[in-house]
Amino acid sequence: MEKAIQKADVLIEALGWIRALRDKITVIKVGGSVMENEDALRHLLLDVVFMETVGMRPVVVHGGGAAISRAMDAADIVPQFVQGRRVTDAKTLKIVEQVLCYEVNESLAAKIEELGGRSMPLNFRGSCVLFGEKIELFDEQGSAVDVGHVGTINRVDKATIENLCYAGTVPVIPSMCLSDDGEKLNVNADTAASAVAQSLDADKLVFLSDINGVRKKKDEEESLISTLAEGEASELIAQGAIGSGMIPKIEACLETIQSGVRKTHIIDGRLRHSLLLEIYTNKGVGTEIVKDPA
Repeated sequence: MEKAIQKADVLIEALGWIRALRDKITVIKVGGSVMENEDALRHLLLDVVFMETVGMRPVVVHGGGAAISRAMDAADIVPQFVQGRRVTDAKTLKIVEQVLCYEVNESLAAKIEELGGRSMPLNFRGSCVLFGEKIELFDEQGSAVDVGHVGTINRVDKATIENLCYAGTVPVIPSMCLSDDGEKLNVNADTAASAVAQSLDADKLVFLSDINGVRKKKDEEESLISTLAEGEASELIAQGAIGSGMIPKIEACLETIQSGVRKTHIIDGRLRHSLLLEIYTNKGVGTEIVKDPA
């Protein structure tokens, strides 16, 4: 009986959040270690199905770096990266499109359907919703760096995504875009998720990571910071308290909330049901980054 009461208490705690977040859009960026762990991915997508079932509007944006690198290795192409972007020549672009837009994208959508949800893969074979232009990168001397078919997003097809959300269907979006002249471009997945969240005026943007969030001491898991204001986040970066791999995610979080998205979250996607625990409990399990107090 005591266990049953505890379960009821959990449901009551979740009830307030379920009511507050009904009809609100949450963008979830999936990638990295979660994509490589079949069990973690299944539980994550089950969380997504739960969110839609209780009235939230989840939108999934994903990368697929490890799968792309494996396919490149099979084709005897050595991956190269510049400033965190994969150098994407014509041969690499074909691999990125095949793996990211079709194999990974359609597999994620199919898994959501298998778990009882409704989903729609939004790729070049169906409906592309991300549009942009080639990115311009420069080295320390100010000289242009050619990274090939790599882009940045300047427009999102908001109407298509919202129509799917309000029809009870989870949009699944790969991190590639089309230029105005029809060129296919590879896009950083964190950047893509941020652009989608900003365009949709989302209530939340959640980044799934392989650590539990932002820490006061980057090597100590128990030093997790549950809530972090934007000014505090910038200060931690300046102090060197945040590891280099976490900085791009935090910068994307800051840019997103400055554009009007209410909250951003960084959580460990390998933790079973971490998405539900972060969103539907009072304390959460990761770090939420919010605007500075007025």
